[in-house]
Amino acid sequence: MEPYKNWSREELIARLQQLDPHHDRPRPPHQHPLRKPKPLDFGAYARRKIALKFTYNGIHFGGMEIQRDPVLPTVEGVLFDALVHTKLIDRDGGFDGCGWQRCGRTDKGVSAAGQVVSLWVRSGSGMKTPAADAREPSTSEDGPGLEGDFGLLDDFDEPPTNASLPTNPHPKESEEDPTTYIYKLNHVLPPTIRILACSTVADDFSARHSCRWRHYKYFFSPQGLDLAAMSDAASRLVGEHDFRNLCKIDPCKQITVFTRRILHASIDPVDPAHPTGMHVFNLRGNAFLYNMVRHIMAVLFLVGTGLEQPSVMSALLNADPARPLPPFRPGEPAPPVVTSKPEFIIADPLPLVLWDCGYDDGALDWRVEHPKPSPGRGEAWKSPVPGMTCAYERAVIGATLEEHFLKAAEAHYERPKPYFPIGAPGVEPLGPGGMMALPLGGGMTKRAATYTPLLERKRGLPAEQMNERYRLGRGAKKLERRAAANAGADDDADE
Repeated sequence: MEPYKNWSREELIARLQQLDPHHDRPRPPHQHPLRKPKPLDFGAYARRKIALKFTYNGIHFGGMEIQRDPVLPTVEGVLFDALVHTKLIDRDGGFDGCGWQRCGRTDKGVSAAGQVVSLWVRSGSGMKTPAADAREPSTSEDGPGLEGDFGLLDDFDEPPTNASLPTNPHPKESEEDPTTYIYKLNHVLPPTIRILACSTVADDFSARHSCRWRHYKYFFSPQGLDLAAMSDAASRLVGEHDFRNLCKIDPCKQITVFTRRILHASIDPVDPAHPTGMHVFNLRGNAFLYNMVRHIMAVLFLVGTGLEQPSVMSALLNADPARPLPPFRPGEPAPPVVTSKPEFIIADPLPLVLWDCGYDDGALDWRVEHPKPSPGRGEAWKSPVPGMTCAYERAVIGATLEEHFLKAAEAHYERPKPYFPIGAPGVEPLGPGGMMALPLGGGMTKRAATYTPLLERKRGLPAEQMNERYRLGRGAKKLERRAAANAGADDDADE
């Protein structure tokens, strides 16, 4: 302070302007520090029910579902905050107050291109308000969607969708256009979450229970893999099967039915014009169990390397001794019965995407906002496409840089010898001291010098024993409280 003691007012102002490069910019109007914004009375407004379709990059989030004290933000938590910020929902009402329903739960690192949520939002259009029980009650004493140590696992297992709720056709549009919500939300959401479309829906519509099928995609490099063998193994998934050996069993949920119906399963090139480029495992079914897709993909990788035969998939699906599966095709022996899951590492979550969710015709009317051209902004200024294009181009540049870094390293080092697929032309057998790199997806591998076939590995406890051990042990009190809180409710679950 001493050097400025004898400065004049004009000299001090000039010095401040020199230190502040933005002094010539207009300043916001001064607000009294004690004056708080007037709270919005949500009870004075009518509400309408809508569905939002959105995409998110799961690598930036700790999963879809809201959690207590998450290490990473969750998709649901960020989206909820955006809806509160735009004054579409009341924070005090929470998820129950707005009748929040999600189509599917995705684990940490898993992305979505067509996720759907349904909820009631504030409206000035005179639409009716929701019923008091718009959202099913929480069954956990730890709060909505939390189950103690199983916060990420609670509702991952879905019931077969043939028990889904019927839905009425979506109501006619009111005076207020719900597509205006898209830009409002995208304006405050991070670029890793983008709202794609909006639809008004009937009062009884549920993004979760009205869903008829879910479509997952798992992207992978075909290098070192026998795609024909993988396609053979994938084809065995179609139909209704017991998937207890191809999921993570959470005894907290006390799931007893592991039967799910797969409508489509295939191995396809991402771009048919480039059949040697990236490939994708397409899986569409009525419902899924926890980590089911990643379990299946891990087995497909082992089949693709030649370490397992496609018939191993039939064996893992043959879990019920009372209903043994017949041979998959003529000339093939009947698969052995496998009543509990062998130990193996599941596939990496990065390449997994919830691609789309299917509903009855007429239940949804997806719409986007088409604003009139604005001077200096053009027609697409409210579209999420320009920003997503920028993210895509930067990702391509990043991949190109990594490719050139690899080329720089190859000037000094040799690439590891390929040992897969076993027996393929030009592929050497594993010699003494050699190490295999077992693919796990997403560029991840597990190095091993030897391999033990899946059906010869140590197996976990059968699902019935796992459920009983939890029910008679540390889970007894929790299950009693859940049964009392959930009396009369459906015992359902979600991916």
